[in-house]
Amino acid sequence: MSKIIIAIPRGRIIKELKKILLKTSFAPEDELFDDKSRKLTFLSKNKEINFIKVRAFDACTFVAFGAAQIGIAGEDVIKEFDYSEIYAPLELNIGHCRLSVAALKTLLKKEDPETWSNIRVATKYPNISKEYFANKDIQVEAIKLNGSMELAPSLNMCRRIVDLVSTGATLKANGLKEIDEIMKVQSKLIINRSAFKTNNKKIQNIMDEIKSLVK
Repeated sequence: MSKIIIAIPRGRIIKELKKILLKTSFAPEDELFDDKSRKLTFLSKNKEINFIKVRAFDACTFVAFGAAQIGIAGEDVIKEFDYSEIYAPLELNIGHCRLSVAALKTLLKKEDPETWSNIRVATKYPNISKEYFANKDIQVEAIKLNGSMELAPSLNMCRRIVDLVSTGATLKANGLKEIDEIMKVQSKLIINRSAFKTNNKKIQNIMDEIKSLVK
């Protein structure tokens, strides 16, 4: 029977995820959690389960296209891509933050967001942004950036952004103010639907074990 591959995202949730994964019967080798390691594939305590480490924004794509059967992804990424091949059955209670709209403080002194009708935003989430603003009858041009969103307003690319917010410190440091929360975000276990049908028992066991460790 083929191995199960679990896609783990790099970045901010890795320390929280480590506390869960190391308690499982399929704990990955320690190098998975080493930020300095360039390795991308990892063995586990269970010879039938391997791990891969990917960019957080790519975890859904690896699972949707069957390169991995299971993965960890934020609700923001799950919603942005909205792959029909992905099933997200389990909240992990880690990686808590929010996806919000923010604008330059100088702009907000002159404009009321309630009067916006046609705007431009910088974001890693063009689909979510367009849906959110469409529901408010606001036309939006979404400039796709993969990072450093807070720079865009200060360099006159736009005057508003849609991005993840945790403490709000980065917004404040760059002259931006949070206006509205689009959605709350946490990490979830994601599963490829086809893989779940063909490897139901094995995937269910993994899911049950992780569920028992989630606080």
